[in-house]
Order: sequence, then C-alpha cells, then structure tokens
Amino acid sequence: MRTFVAGQEAHGDIEFAELALGIDVDLFRGPLMFEADDERAAREDAARDVLADLREMGEAGDEIAGWDALYADALTRTVPFLRSVRGLRSETEEAA
Repeated sequence: MRTFVAGQEAHGDIEFAELALGIDVDLFRGPLMFEADDERAAREDAARDVLADLREMGEAGDEIAGWDALYADALTRTVPFLRSVRGLRSETEEAA
C-alpha cells in the first residue's frame, strides 16, 4: 500500500510525519549519523529561527503553526536512540 500526502508519496513513518506536519524532524532532533560541531551549530541556529517563526505565527492565531511549534520544540529535547547508544558505547570503551 502506498501513502500520499498532498500529492507526494511518503516512504515511511518519518517521511509521512514530515509531509503531513511540514516539520523536518532532522532539523530539530538532529541526524542519526555523526554531525560535526559547525554543522550542528548551523542546524541549531536554523531550527531556532524556524521555531521562533512558528511560535510567532501561533501567537498571531495560526493554530496549526502553534501545534507545529510545540512538536518542533519537543523534538529539540530528544536524542535519537541510535546516536545515544553510540555515545554510550564510546564512553564505555574509553573507560576500559
């Protein structure tokens, strides 16, 4: 079965959420793979700008943008499982 959102085919749950909500999960959560410090800083700056815009639109009465802001803000507090396990493993290996 194929799933389409606004005429675009979604290839998985994350892509479906991105298409349906208009939120790039990796922008707010971070990628699953390694990210250099300068890349992370640039991504976090962009995420802060987008989040500020969503909040502003929400406060102006756009209910969808308000909900998107809440979702995006929650994503900024998550750590992808694979990345957290990789970090734990490297700390364990260093201690040994």
